[in-house]
Order: sequence, then structure tokens, then C-alpha cells
Amino acid sequence: PTLLTATSVFIIAFIAAPPVDIDGIREPVSGSLLYGNNIISGAIVPTSAAIGLHFSPIWEAASVDEWLYNGGPYELIVLHFLLGVA
Repeated sequence: PTLLTATSVFIIAFIAAPPVDIDGIREPVSGSLLYGNNIISGAIVPTSAAIGLHFSPIWEAASVDEWLYNGGPYELIVLHFLLGVA
């Protein structure tokens, strides 16, 4: 179930994730297809907080928009993938 979760969130985020604050200076970077990227330039954009400095679970965010803006899908994909292959 964790690999299925990681795969489905990756596909949804690759297509429709909103822009993410990548380095904390409030300048969002978009990587999804709906925001003008193509298959080659599309990405699930991590943030500095999502790379290992902080853990930002969805229940700690004030709203889903805040969780998405802070790179929540990237964390969800990475953590579920690691649990799935372990």
C-alpha cells in the first residue's frame, strides 16, 4: 500500500501540484504540467524543509494549501517510497 500511495501521489503531483516555495524566500517554483512544464521539464519540486531539515506532516499545517506550498507531496512520496522498499 505504501508504494501504491507513493506512485499515485507522484502522478497526481506531476500533473497538478501547485508552485512550491523552494528555498524559503517566498518565490514559488512550479514543476507540474498544468503550470506550463512539459514531460521533460516537469518535476516534483522539493523544498529545503522537505529535504531533511524539518518534517512537515499534513496535520501540522494550517491548511492543505500551506502543506502543498511547503512541499508536502515531495515528503509524502519520499517517505512512503522508503517505507515501501524497506
